[in-house]
Amino acid sequence: MSTEKKIHVGLLFGGNSSEHDVSKRSAHNIFDAMDKERYEVSLFMVTKDGYLLSDASSRRIFDGESEDKVVADAMKSVDKGNPLSPILNLSEQKDIDVYFPIIHGNLGEDGTIQGLLRLLQKPYVGSGILASAVSFDKDTTKQLLTHNGIRNTKYVVVTPENRGDYSYDVCRELLGELMFLKPANQGSSVGIHKATNAQEFETGLDDAFRYDFKVLVEQSIEQPEEVEVSILGNQSPKASKVGRIIVPKSDTFYDYNNKFVDASGVQFELPASISSELSDEVQQMALDAFRVLGCCGLARIDFLVDHNKVPYLSEINTLPGFTNISLYPQLWEVSGISYERLIDQLIDLAFEEFNRRSKIHYDFTPLDAE
Repeated sequence: MSTEKKIHVGLLFGGNSSEHDVSKRSAHNIFDAMDKERYEVSLFMVTKDGYLLSDASSRRIFDGESEDKVVADAMKSVDKGNPLSPILNLSEQKDIDVYFPIIHGNLGEDGTIQGLLRLLQKPYVGSGILASAVSFDKDTTKQLLTHNGIRNTKYVVVTPENRGDYSYDVCRELLGELMFLKPANQGSSVGIHKATNAQEFETGLDDAFRYDFKVLVEQSIEQPEEVEVSILGNQSPKASKVGRIIVPKSDTFYDYNNKFVDASGVQFELPASISSELSDEVQQMALDAFRVLGCCGLARIDFLVDHNKVPYLSEINTLPGFTNISLYPQLWEVSGISYERLIDQLIDLAFEEFNRRSKIHYDFTPLDAE
């Protein structure tokens, strides 16, 4: 056994988003893949109400106890009058070297947890505050992609204030008869609807507004193929081989159910049997987007390819899934990086970025005392 000091990793998972349970699966897989000779791991699950549980309570959930029971037990001792009570359990571990947040969606991918970890002055896996927030907002992402010449689908943004200006007929004139409605700030599978008529459009908007006050109405792609690529790195990122998702014709699109609940009908082609020209274009577009958005560490970038083999960037996920069927680690597996080595590289990249940013000076000139 090595006498070298283990790296102490704080694994953050759960959260109060619709992808809470997906995050738990991802964290379990990451924990299992970590070399325990190299890492000491402390667990911090964020409850659906936004409270970080202690390592002991988080392990009880990891070991299969009822989450509701464990949370209820833990909340008995919480002083809700303390404004720091939601994050107080972070203080129980004094020597965390690096944090690995794998909180999908709200408060995890939107820059919130990244801001907390920056205040703690600790390295962490993944993109920083700005890149996380920008990449999580589908509207802002598309604006930056368009400004930098990275192809994406045409769209309009509907809000409660301008909803009266964007009827189905108006959007159909702008985008075509078939449209997709997506909350701007949500996970990739939540609140998404297909609309081919006014009734579907209005019903879809009603539901999408439950998840955000800004909804994208997007042009559809004719006979689309869904392909994805994984990115790894900081200032010199690299792209994995391209993978393809083949969704059953009976399914409307690659939604939450066929991603996480029942993927039995979904086929993954890893790597995708596409032309080298298309593969090269998708990889380059993904790398360009990663840099334009200022991302670090990792991302999974999704594309739609039309019947003319033209790729359109669909979205970017800065903390992609690590479940048994998640494509981010699978794409690196077929590209020559094992799951265990992938975790090592992500942690190494976290330290690398932290050390790079530590060289930035924040000097100030003190005001003379009166």
